Amino acid sequence: MTQHAPITWIDGEPPAGLSGGTTWGMPFQRGTVPDAAALRVLDSGGSNVTAQTWPLATWPDGSLKWAGIALGATDQPASEYQVTHFTGTPDGGPEAAVHGSPEVTVTETEESVTVSTGSLDMVLQRSGASLFSRLTRDGSVVAKDARLVSLRQNDLGEEAGSTTREGFTGRTTSVTVEQRGPVRAVIRVEGQHRADAGEREWLPFTVRFYFYAGARSVRLMHSFIWDGDAERDFLAGLGVRFTVPLASELHDRHIRIAGADGGFLVEAVRGLTGLRRDPGEAVRTAQVAGRPTPPLNEWSPLVSERLHLIPSWNDYTLAQLTADGFELRKRTAAGHGWVGISGGTRSAGFCSVSDLGGGLGIGIRDFWQSHPGQLDIRGAASAEATVTAWLYSPEAQPMDLRFYHDGLGQDTFEDQLEGLEITYEDYEPGFGNPTGIARTHELTLFAYDTTPSTESLAEDARAASAPPLLQPTPQYLHAAGVFGDWAPVDRSTPARAELEDKLDFLFDFYQGQTEQRRWYGFWNYGDVMHTYDTDRHVWRYDVGGYAWDNSELSPDLWLWYMYLRTGRADVFRYAEAMTRHTGEVDVYHLGPWRGLGSRHNVQHWGCSAKQLRISTPAYRRFYYYLTADERTGDLLTELVDSDQNFLGLDPVRKVRPDADTYRPDRGALGVGLGTDWGSLAATWLTDWERTGNPRSRDRLLGTMADIGALKYGFLTGEALYDLDAGRFDVGREVISVSHLSAVFGLVEICSELINLVPDKDFEAAWMQYCRLFLATPEEQVAEVGQPLAGIYLTQAHSRLTAYAAAKLGSPELAGLAWESFAEGGENLNHEEAFTVKTILPPYVLQPVEEAPTVSTNDTAQFGLAVIQNLALIGGELPAEEVPAS
Repeated sequence: MTQHAPITWIDGEPPAGLSGGTTWGMPFQRGTVPDAAALRVLDSGGSNVTAQTWPLATWPDGSLKWAGIALGATDQPASEYQVTHFTGTPDGGPEAAVHGSPEVTVTETEESVTVSTGSLDMVLQRSGASLFSRLTRDGSVVAKDARLVSLRQNDLGEEAGSTTREGFTGRTTSVTVEQRGPVRAVIRVEGQHRADAGEREWLPFTVRFYFYAGARSVRLMHSFIWDGDAERDFLAGLGVRFTVPLASELHDRHIRIAGADGGFLVEAVRGLTGLRRDPGEAVRTAQVAGRPTPPLNEWSPLVSERLHLIPSWNDYTLAQLTADGFELRKRTAAGHGWVGISGGTRSAGFCSVSDLGGGLGIGIRDFWQSHPGQLDIRGAASAEATVTAWLYSPEAQPMDLRFYHDGLGQDTFEDQLEGLEITYEDYEPGFGNPTGIARTHELTLFAYDTTPSTESLAEDARAASAPPLLQPTPQYLHAAGVFGDWAPVDRSTPARAELEDKLDFLFDFYQGQTEQRRWYGFWNYGDVMHTYDTDRHVWRYDVGGYAWDNSELSPDLWLWYMYLRTGRADVFRYAEAMTRHTGEVDVYHLGPWRGLGSRHNVQHWGCSAKQLRISTPAYRRFYYYLTADERTGDLLTELVDSDQNFLGLDPVRKVRPDADTYRPDRGALGVGLGTDWGSLAATWLTDWERTGNPRSRDRLLGTMADIGALKYGFLTGEALYDLDAGRFDVGREVISVSHLSAVFGLVEICSELINLVPDKDFEAAWMQYCRLFLATPEEQVAEVGQPLAGIYLTQAHSRLTAYAAAKLGSPELAGLAWESFAEGGENLNHEEAFTVKTILPPYVLQPVEEAPTVSTNDTAQFGLAVIQNLALIGGELPAEEVPAS
């Protein structure tokens, strides 16, 4: 018996070609697929397609929950695909699908790893300064000696005097084969940057190379961790450098650099057009097209005899120092002046250098969005050109990661709590430290056997900027039963349609704000701001805890659920950028706070609240499962032992009622049952599903049982955790409720856990929390002997009541949920919230739109409440009076 799952291109149409292959993740209903080997991929005509499959997660019964699936390169990708799985063993087995197809091969020796896609080969040395020693296409070397480079400046040179720059080169310490084909191979390279003149090492890096069967391109993912001293280390450049051999005559060497809106600079190292004398139309046409020029004896001798008098352009630079502008220039050689070529707005971040024997193209994803970036070509008139893809431009102001103020005298907890009252900033000396934050970039390397047509290069630039991606439909994802309470978009009634319109409004508004407010830059791209300042008509970028959001109240979850139910490509890429940012920049990856994230602040790392509620896998696992992305897998793995952090840093140290007596004790650590346990539960669940780790399974199931055994369950607020046993002390009998407990992923995780594993006491504890949170004080007193304090964010918590209503089949609770949703929004409970007005200069820098009552807290929780309430009790939505109007 077979079952079929539709898979479509996220952008709606198939790409013109799939030069580098593609990978995606997809789920399967519990108990339906025994393992990934049972999967096959069919094209739109029903024919088998070469595919590689592997498990990403399993259900508790051992059946396959999520699989990664990869397709190789092809010039004619199908318009859609189907994934088929067999409940028995099909004739011929899954391996029949790859018979006779190109395969990726990996060959290992003690010194190197060699990968072949059938079209290109790469040799990676296990140690030394090279990421790879050579990249060949059909036997010809198109690039070699790839290496990471960085520049460190000792100060910013703000006063008269001198500054120095020190060069570093990446040094490989390990090379690991993570996948070896037949369709997809992944090689991980790790190391650190070492001073070119000295012994210092810094900036630990992980680089992954992705290879696909038949591919003529290689994907390169570069991640590094900042481990410098912000007071004296100023990063002045970070890049990946390649050497490109060239042998053709200078007029048959070609430079291509992408500008904005699909445009390209199309030049030769020695140009033959525009000269006073014409070499001939055939010569000019061939050079512009990148084809071999005719033999010299077919040229006009007025040109062929004067070639030595035509300048050759050795060096090219494109510098994108802001999101809005790049400069492009060239020169004949070092020591001679630069000649300006042009400028523009937003370069695609792609360049190539090639001759008749081949060459290299490089595309940097999110190039202008992650400014300052730069592309350098040097030595194009020599036997070996170098191409440097600068991820941080050496022409920009060196990176300054120092904390932004002097502390303002906030030396005690009392002073710091006063600071919270005025700027909402949770300051503490020494905590605004960036050491341990990370950043990931994606590049695509294209190996050319000759100079491609400009049209072909434009396709490559587009593929590097927005890699083709296949995805299951929202209907299929929903039917698979993953990620809890959500449902595909349903506009079947006016009330539903109005709520859907409001969800669309909020996403479109934030997407527009990213552009209008320029939420771009190396450390910023992917995040959004927290709260708006209606007086200045700006987001509060400079006001303490009101600036960068850093996942506060779960915008990550809102965006991913928005994507699941719509399948919109723009939503996916917005959520993807946020996941990349919040998982890398807002979280510490080494040092004493490894595994913790930083609360919202003017600087992403500035807040002294370092907590699991920011680093939680609840925000990252969507992207991991939908794309099988190994880097996101690294971030999930980093958190497996994150419960250890409670021994070193108490997240509520400034407000703990028993602060005078509480000391972290590994046998009795204070762990909140809301943001803390919700984050730990997401960590353990994800690890258990991914790896089967018994430690994570036992801690998850054990603490669930302990919460169920507490007299007041989740209402207890905090329980004492035995770090070694991984269990709570169940003897605590207090009630302490916080409005923040359930708004950092706890709602979603509890819903999944109740469906995943049977635990009646845990389910009862969660149901009690859901029933009582918005109940009347009288109902609360009747059940637990006292009213609940700390009841805020009513609109957000309407989904708790909705959950109880759905589980109990209670129309009364469903009515209360919709009533609470309509009345409880702090700023999104009136129609004016869903309108924008335009503010024009001179009152702002440039025309901007504003929705004055919209904040990210409210937006994220409004979005989640709409999505979950519709999924749970959409049938009870009042038809006459639409909520939130």
